[in-house]
Amino acid sequence: MLGLVLIAGSTIGVWALVAAADDTTRVLVAPSTISAGTRIEPGALRTEPVRLGALADGYLVPGDVPEGGLVVIRTVRAGELVPAASVAEADTARRATVVIPTRGALAREIRPGAIVDVWTASELERGVYEPPVVLISGAEVAAVLEDDAMVATGGPSVEVLIPRDKTAAMLEALAAGDVVDLVPADAAGAD
Repeated sequence: MLGLVLIAGSTIGVWALVAAADDTTRVLVAPSTISAGTRIEPGALRTEPVRLGALADGYLVPGDVPEGGLVVIRTVRAGELVPAASVAEADTARRATVVIPTRGALAREIRPGAIVDVWTASELERGVYEPPVVLISGAEVAAVLEDDAMVATGGPSVEVLIPRDKTAAMLEALAAGDVVDLVPADAAGAD
């Protein structure tokens, strides 16, 4: 009887030691190639245990895909671990990132996550501009990029997320040298 107790205790001890040393992470894997633009639902991916160590944060794990799904923004090959950077919320996937140089100091409300309206004015002749108009309403500030140059050439640049269908108009305004200003959205409607 004592022998059975020792064998059972030894077996449980070995199992506990192996379980404690297991540093695998359950991550999501593409069962087949998923093209950019495809919406994936929570059950569309399979789960596999892998050893990634500190790199585990860069991949989707069970529970990362919300009920409404995610949109793939770069192709994920069959059998590939799904990188977190390869998917986006549906509304983010329909937006483009544009960097807008500014002419001077920014309003203190303009920081990552802020919603701004993008105003533009075309130059008619030297120093004479058309009345400003809202080119894009409700753009999201992704980042404020400070000028690293030795001699400052103006204000910081602002990386904004804009609707994809407004990208051409925004790039055209920048290429034409139009004056572009960012106005915090809540301030735009103030009296």
